[in-house]
Amino acid sequence: GLGHRVFHHPLHRLERAGRLLRRHLQSARAALLFGSEKFGLSNDDISHCHWLLHIPTRPGHDSMNLGQAVAVTLYELSRSPAAARRLPEAASRATEAEIARLADLLEQALRRSGYPGFERGGSSTLKLRHLLHRLSLGSRDAAVLAGMLRQILWKLGPAGG
Repeated sequence: GLGHRVFHHPLHRLERAGRLLRRHLQSARAALLFGSEKFGLSNDDISHCHWLLHIPTRPGHDSMNLGQAVAVTLYELSRSPAAARRLPEAASRATEAEIARLADLLEQALRRSGYPGFERGGSSTLKLRHLLHRLSLGSRDAAVLAGMLRQILWKLGPAGG
């Protein structure tokens, strides 16, 4: 379960999430993250996600064990023939590594320029990652933005100077 945390991600019920994910898989790759039964996913783990999935349960039985959650989710995804199609060889969307690098460069530029609220690992960093995920950048766009940010960092000069 999600507990009582506040998230800035869209939250979709399993049926809708299944449709969205099947549609997404027609043109790009995806990953499903499942947290441990004891602790779930950390806020940092969740910051890498594009949206969250809610599996409805019976009243009074608010959670499932990990195996049940995985099985139910994969069953929902397999209900459409589109899920069985072969994935494209190369996804055009930016990879998680490209988004992480872009977030790092943008965070450096904001910190060096004196933009308030960017202490390493703070909530501003998480919000920045969420923003970059919502943009659904392609690999080429991520590379262009990374180049722009490197130029800005070069113009700003060495860190601390």
